[in-house]
Amino acid sequence: MKTKVYAPGDKVLFKTKTREWEGYVLESHDPEIILLKLQSGYNIGIRENEILNAKLLEKSKELPKKEFKPEINKDKKNIALIITGGTISSRLDSKTGAVIPTDGQAILNIVPEIKDIANITTIKKPFLALSENMSSFHWIKIAKTIEPLLNDESIDGIIIAQGTDTISYTGTALSFFIKQLNKPIAITYSQRSIDRGSTDAYLNLLCSAKYATSDIAQIAIIGHADSNDNSCIAINPTKTRKMHSSKRDAFKAINTSPIAKIAKSKEKINLEILKEFKAKDKTKKVKMDIKYSPDVAIIKIYPGQDPGIIEWYQKNGYKGLILETTGLGHVPSKDSKNNWIPKIKKAISSGMIICATAQTIFGNLNPNVYSAGRQLQKTGIIFLDDMLSETAFVKLSWVLAHPNWKKSIKEKMLENISGEFNPNLKN
Repeated sequence: MKTKVYAPGDKVLFKTKTREWEGYVLESHDPEIILLKLQSGYNIGIRENEILNAKLLEKSKELPKKEFKPEINKDKKNIALIITGGTISSRLDSKTGAVIPTDGQAILNIVPEIKDIANITTIKKPFLALSENMSSFHWIKIAKTIEPLLNDESIDGIIIAQGTDTISYTGTALSFFIKQLNKPIAITYSQRSIDRGSTDAYLNLLCSAKYATSDIAQIAIIGHADSNDNSCIAINPTKTRKMHSSKRDAFKAINTSPIAKIAKSKEKINLEILKEFKAKDKTKKVKMDIKYSPDVAIIKIYPGQDPGIIEWYQKNGYKGLILETTGLGHVPSKDSKNNWIPKIKKAISSGMIICATAQTIFGNLNPNVYSAGRQLQKTGIIFLDDMLSETAFVKLSWVLAHPNWKKSIKEKMLENISGEFNPNLKN
């Protein structure tokens, strides 16, 4: 049966000997193969000569681009939306099968109820990038984009939409860049693109709007509290880790509790504050401290690892290292074939800053328990208690970018600036 009459983007139903296949026709570079995007989101290739019957369900059509026009309700608070890319800013290209960026209006179209919470008065796209491709360049650009919005008294809060993979890095960087934060910043995401019926963007955006209109002047990552579609949690980025590659409730608070829980009922969205918070004050002016050194790396300690890697980083101009240590703060030591202690001591003596974090998700470091930890203490390494490795990486990069802090780097790394430590945590 000839099926080439169908164009990319057409919704079709194909029948083969084994079953029926429903989906969208994609561009194919093989004349013998028909590519389909299935309802599940997966692509499948079907040989044309295997198709017994084909039916057109819906003709492809180009979606007109709508210019964003804010709807203002004077009784509602005003929110700015910052779009940076990722799955939450993407939709399926019916011609290629790829996920491509979409516009701000399309994002808002999936959650029309947001207007019952707030006015989206501003949409900005400083860049569009997949989160795995983001770096300090992008964090700095976000900070510079939101600075005038934070200092605009007509704006009550901000939502930042980003991809999931490095979202905690972004939130952590902003936590250190922004001084005297005066209003809420919600950073949110989705694990499934906005054109899929199963997208989690709907609830995440709705809950982010609720958080952005709250009295909490803190940055929070907002996402599903569990696998159901009825509540989200707001977590301090410096204590957040992505704990699952694809689940809706991928992000968890580590060694702390969430800032708030936001639940959706049939009638409204409720925000429950779970801990003490910094109060919003729009009259305060935000100060930025946007500095960053790219010369920091994370090394994960594993059995039998060669400590010579420290010298490689030194030769290549790195100024700081985060060692994700084993146990309560250990590296291979004098009883090991690959003793790390002399290399660490030498590097620190030459001016490199080396910090230790835990390889475990929960708990904190305590180098006094075992001899391996006590040996490591004598090198001058900075033990960062329960700070997450990702947070330590961003913080050390920020601290090292301040030349006037050279004599107080250890004190700065151990200062609880953005809730990166839980001082009440016990082993």
